[in-house]
Amino acid sequence: MFQMNGILYANEPVRELEIRSARVTGDHIMLVTFSTGETRLCDFTEMYDDVPAFAPLRDEKTFEDFRIDHGVLTWCNGDIDISPTYLYEHSYEYTAYGELASA
Repeated sequence: MFQMNGILYANEPVRELEIRSARVTGDHIMLVTFSTGETRLCDFTEMYDDVPAFAPLRDEKTFEDFRIDHGVLTWCNGDIDISPTYLYEHSYEYTAYGELASA
């Protein structure tokens, strides 16, 4: 139980998901490390049709010119961003070559 702004809550506060690091690995694909410590594979080609705002990222140079601003991936001086939660939910579990996935 915790109190915030005069309101009593039954559960503990949930930390928001943030992006800690990211790197482009191929054609519109990134490896993204989240605040959970997990690194996930993000294939942006699957997002372009679902989210029209990402259309400018089809240009590889624009896609590669990203920044992490307060735990959020951004492009075009912050005009385009993506929620870390959305990115997590639309990404894939990644295990680096040579590592074993835990069961």
